[in-house]
Amino acid sequence: MSIFDIFAKLEKERAEKEASSKIEFIVVGLGNPGVKYDRTRHNAGYMVVDKIGMKNGFKNDRAKFNALVAEGNIGGHRVLFMKPTTFMNNSGEAVGEAARFYKIPPENVIVISDDISLPVGKIRIRRKGSHGGHNGLKSIEAHLSSSLYPRIKIGVGEKPHPDYDLADWVLGKFPDSDRENFNKAADDAANALVYLLDGKFDEAMCKYN
Repeated sequence: MSIFDIFAKLEKERAEKEASSKIEFIVVGLGNPGVKYDRTRHNAGYMVVDKIGMKNGFKNDRAKFNALVAEGNIGGHRVLFMKPTTFMNNSGEAVGEAARFYKIPPENVIVISDDISLPVGKIRIRRKGSHGGHNGLKSIEAHLSSSLYPRIKIGVGEKPHPDYDLADWVLGKFPDSDRENFNKAADDAANALVYLLDGKFDEAMCKYN
């Protein structure tokens, strides 16, 4: 084998390695950083991403793009997992930066967030849609200049009565009585993600919505 053949072989191997490690999707779990917000309803997205990491052998502990990130292979797809550390209302700053860096279209940015309109234990999958007043989704929509990103909404339950302060509700912690139902929703979201990465939205919505 000539020196040129050796160089060509090495270049081919380098290109194949680079292609195999290319990020295809970004999966974002929304929440607020810090012990104060740990395991609150608004941090449902964080908790789901943590559960996906536990099931697949990675942990979001590397600081990049104003987020805690990890890379993982899910169902043959290379995924960047993000927990933005910008606080909820500015989540789009982190997501937009990562999407631009990896040249990921909105359709391949999957966002996991809390939803007060769903009971604890339920999830809802959407290909796209409005932010519905959720400040984290509103920020992402602004920084992606698009609402065409898929989302997995995690039920955290509605306020106990109309006059209850919304911020107090979403920044409150789940009671022990909700823990089992929330864990079920987190498991369903983790399983549904595999379908979404394969583009099987209809199957995922039929099975989990």
